[in-house]
Amino acid sequence: MRPTEAKDLPVPEKAPDPRTERPPSGRPRPADGRRSPGGRAQGPPDPHDRPGANRPDAVDAVDAVDAVDAVDGDVPAAVGRVLGALLAERVEQAAALDPVFGRDLAERVARCTVEGGKRMRSQFVWWALRACGGGAAQAEAALRVGAALELIQTCALVHDDVMDGSRLRRGRLALHADVTAQYAGSVSADRARRFGEAAAILAGDLALAWADDTVAAVEAPPGTARALRDLWSTMRTEMVAGQYLDLHGQATSSLSLARAVRAACLKSALYSVERPLALGAALAGADGARSAALCSAGRCVGIAFQLRDDLADVFGDPRRTGKPAGGDIRAGKPTYLVAVARGRAETTNDRRASAVLRHSLGRADLSESGLAEVRDVLEATGARDLVEAKIDRLVAQGMRHLDSAVLEPQARGRLRRLLQASAGTTPTSILSPSPSPTPGACGGEDGGLPLTLLLSAGADGVLR
Repeated sequence: MRPTEAKDLPVPEKAPDPRTERPPSGRPRPADGRRSPGGRAQGPPDPHDRPGANRPDAVDAVDAVDAVDAVDGDVPAAVGRVLGALLAERVEQAAALDPVFGRDLAERVARCTVEGGKRMRSQFVWWALRACGGGAAQAEAALRVGAALELIQTCALVHDDVMDGSRLRRGRLALHADVTAQYAGSVSADRARRFGEAAAILAGDLALAWADDTVAAVEAPPGTARALRDLWSTMRTEMVAGQYLDLHGQATSSLSLARAVRAACLKSALYSVERPLALGAALAGADGARSAALCSAGRCVGIAFQLRDDLADVFGDPRRTGKPAGGDIRAGKPTYLVAVARGRAETTNDRRASAVLRHSLGRADLSESGLAEVRDVLEATGARDLVEAKIDRLVAQGMRHLDSAVLEPQARGRLRRLLQASAGTTPTSILSPSPSPTPGACGGEDGGLPLTLLLSAGADGVLR
């Protein structure tokens, strides 16, 4: 799977090195084991405390509120600090088991997790929490869930690079290629390659195990903890299902619009946007109406997020994406963009366009000139413009879902900007609001179809 990253989100400050960063020590820790989001030991915070409150824990409560305000100011950096402390401990434990294991796998997993990326999923958790009224009492849990999402993203990326045969990730050697390069001089080239791929599979498994451990250790009231576990379990299965559909489409050369969107929904919309929003809402104890509105907004924008990534793979600048252009085309991935182009080419009897797509998709050795021909077809058939318009409609519908819920105004604004940025849109490019949407509807001008239908398209591949 190639889980995607929004291009316009704020990049966090340089994360601490997990090999040198250590959890805070030498400070008294209260009996309940809590720490503030900034790492200071504290008692259970009361969000109603304010300066001047005449009670013994007033100072601690004010400190907690101040710490939450600091997280509001830079969520990626706050999650990065939690990751730095958590991974330092994990790397140390791995090295104690075996130094080679610690160096070759644990350190690489930690490095992949703390370096690069925009912490998009963890930002969705935090701002959903804040939008639903959560604050100091849930801050630590939200940051830890955010850290767990960064780890499961590492699992997905590492495994994805092996399945796609991608040597680069974020402009650097992918983990499997890095391990291969490390041992290239010691064993045969084929053995080094196979060893690198096997090591990457284990590294992804390790990241997933650490993510699960992090979620399991989150302290929350029983009802909240149960909801958190259920959402997390569901999200993991959806992510794997989406990836399998992606691989199945490649293997069978399936270019069905319905299957393309189904895969995009499972592997990206749910995992990248909707479920992180749901996790934040659950931590805040949000009611059903607010949770449903956030999830509907997340699914609409999440599908737009994947469609934007499909466009970026073909038309994006490798200097920004961190990998060569055309990876999906060369891998033969059944993207919505390509399915629309093929459908329109067949409908208009454009034999040249159909031939270019048929001969180019799935060709690992496709040249740059060949990729340029594919780009021409995607534009000439109108597929690129149609997908761009679809993205705008989906995001507009997502904003209507967001506006239909009773949310904290400042956090709603932050969520709005984050959702728009994740789909590569700006407020001026979004269509004008229309009446409140039907709960669970996604698609706006496509008739407000139920989420189970996801997106509509005629048999000719034209977006309706």
